[in-house]
Amino acid sequence: EGRVHRIRVRPGTPVSADTVILELGNSELEVAAVDAEFQLQAAEASLADLGASLQSRVLDQKATAAQVDADFREAKLVAERDKKLRDVGLIPDFQLNISVAKAELLGERSDLEKQRVTALGQSVKAQLAAQEVKIEQARAQCNLKRDQLESLKVRAGIAGTLQQVLVEVGEWVPAGTILAKVAQPSKLKAALRVQETEAKDLQIGQSAEVDTRNGTVPGHVIRIDPAVVEGTVTVDVQIDGRLPPGARPDLSVDGIIEVERLLDVLYVGRPASGQPNSEIGLFKLVKGGTEAHRVQAKLGRASVSTVELLRGFEAGDQVILSDMSAWDSTDRVRLN
Repeated sequence: EGRVHRIRVRPGTPVSADTVILELGNSELEVAAVDAEFQLQAAEASLADLGASLQSRVLDQKATAAQVDADFREAKLVAERDKKLRDVGLIPDFQLNISVAKAELLGERSDLEKQRVTALGQSVKAQLAAQEVKIEQARAQCNLKRDQLESLKVRAGIAGTLQQVLVEVGEWVPAGTILAKVAQPSKLKAALRVQETEAKDLQIGQSAEVDTRNGTVPGHVIRIDPAVVEGTVTVDVQIDGRLPPGARPDLSVDGIIEVERLLDVLYVGRPASGQPNSEIGLFKLVKGGTEAHRVQAKLGRASVSTVELLRGFEAGDQVILSDMSAWDSTDRVRLN
């Protein structure tokens, strides 16, 4: 969310994917982004301080281990010297035993100090890894805030033409608000609304013809909405040919979808009553149009405006299609 600070591009202007259409502002987000920057810097500084402190501890431990090892080597040499002196009777046994015990003790201490160096090295790696994880968390949070700040510069996202800017400078817009509309005139589709009673024969891939009021263009069905809205089913038609001049988004169009093509068919306009694949009585004009006789007709398949005649009429016959239910009990009428 944010407040509209500036509108850079007006409707009708060609735009690229990176074109900034408008800029929003959000002071809370800006403060949060600065805070995230400081949190990242603090985490990085803590890592540097921790690394220096741990390195100092490692060096101290290595120095201690080296000193103990040196003392052990010295005690070992003394023990070897006292053994030779004892062998020639210059020193008593207890003095040799003291030297040997001291050397053994320092040897054990030397091993322990070396183990401490190894353990401390592993501890240093673990502590540095934990701090690096905190840095990565801070960096991810910082990058998130940066991206959110950058997203306040609303870009077109696709190359096309700016159709609408739906906000004004100074307006506060919550998250999820539609700010602008960008369309690609070369990639338009037609959304046709078909009466629900006629939608049963629709299938994906059927050919269609779209009339833009400035020319017609071929296409084919790519989607059929499963829901019925206000008695109609929305059918999306992909345009296969070159769009006529003046074609643009939200243009009102008409379309014809070809569900089936029948050759050499006797047909007539759809009467006011009567369903496809049924029998119905229709009045045929005779005697130069002064009279009409009822003829029992068998209807076949039907389109929106015409129906197939399977029986009862011949080509050239004139038929009354308007509602004649008032004369259902009459087989012949005179026309005035």
